[in-house]
Order: sequence, then structure tokens, then C-alpha cells
Amino acid sequence: MTCHSQIGISTFEPVETQSIQIREQHFTMHPSGTLFWKEKRMLLISDVHLGKVSHFRKFGSAVPQAAVLRNFELLDDSLAFFEPEIVCFMGDLFHSSMNKEWQLFEDWVGKVESTIILIAGNHDIISPLKYEDLGIQVVSEIQQDGFLLTHHPEEREGFFNFSGHIHPAVRLRGGGRQSLRLPCFFKSDQQMILPAFGAFTGTYVLEPNRDDQIFTLAENSVIKI
Repeated sequence: MTCHSQIGISTFEPVETQSIQIREQHFTMHPSGTLFWKEKRMLLISDVHLGKVSHFRKFGSAVPQAAVLRNFELLDDSLAFFEPEIVCFMGDLFHSSMNKEWQLFEDWVGKVESTIILIAGNHDIISPLKYEDLGIQVVSEIQQDGFLLTHHPEEREGFFNFSGHIHPAVRLRGGGRQSLRLPCFFKSDQQMILPAFGAFTGTYVLEPNRDDQIFTLAENSVIKI
């Protein structure tokens, strides 16, 4: 995996989203990497990996202190844009064990009026009781109206799957040996994998098939390629 940062997203410029209809439901992709389910007023956010920046800094990595707050600024931007009734974290909300970013998270939750749900991912090792104390429900998956929400990508008969975990990206090639790796929403026939939301998370390049749909994140825009 290659690390990427979303610090380039500007909070002062208009954003360009992309909308898609799946099984007669309407979804909007935001350049932060969040996905809004219009009919359910639900915002899906995958792989935030809170605490990872502090973990890097603790062990001497030259990560700017501002990056610690950037995830929360991006979360605020997405919530202000969509005004969701439900915020669903699609796993790996925290990178590992608790550190000083947990208090920042507690402060952030205290300001959020939306219901918050966490679909537990492989990095979510903090006790569910800690989340429940904040009014956050922790579940293994969500099934609703023919849609299956999980952390790991999963194929299950009769469902369209939304997931994370992979941190999908695509490689765009230009003239000569030029190439650019961009995080993306990666949609196949019965599945969409969300990009990692968190700053300084890794990406994994996927090779699309002919019928796959790719929506890249580029600064303040979501671009279909």
C-alpha cells in the first residue's frame, strides 16, 4: 500500500460530487470519500483510521500536527454538506488502541446530532463498551432493503454490497512513463468499495474489468473515468 493524504482538499472551494442510482436508490459520492444514501439520509464513511497520525508521530515520523485535526475537519465538512440523520462508519474507525485522538473523537461525537453506527472492522480493537458509552452502536453488518453493508467486501446472493477495507485506487497512465495513482470508489455489478477516508492511509491499486465503474477522488472533485 502507498500512503496518501487528503490534506489537499480545500474547505473554501465548491465540491463536485457524482450521483448514481442502484436498485432504485440514490447515492452521492463526495470527494472526501464519503457516500450519501439519499433515501435513508445515511452517510457511509470507511476506513478513517483515527489515531494513525498520532501513532506515526509517536515513533518519529515527520507528519504535521495539523494532520491530526484534518480528519475531523473533513468529517465536519461532509456532515455539513449532506446533513445526514445517520452516520455509518464502515469499519476501521480507529487504527489500533486508544491514544490522545480518542478525546478528540469524544469531543467530536458530542457535537454531532446524527445517530452514529460503527460496523466493526479488523482494526477496531477498542472495546465496544467505549463506543456504547458515547451512544454509538457497534454491529458486524447491516442488511437493509437488499443492501448489505460490511467492512470487508463480500458477495452474498440477493444483496448489493457496500464495503471498505481495500482502500481502492486506480493508476492513470499518461505519455511516456508518467502515471498517477488516485483513490476511488470502485463499483462492480453487485458491489461498491469505498475509498479510505482517513489521512495517511494506504491505497491498493485495483485493475477494473470492462463493466466496472471507477470514480476517482481528485482534490475537490469526484471524477468518473
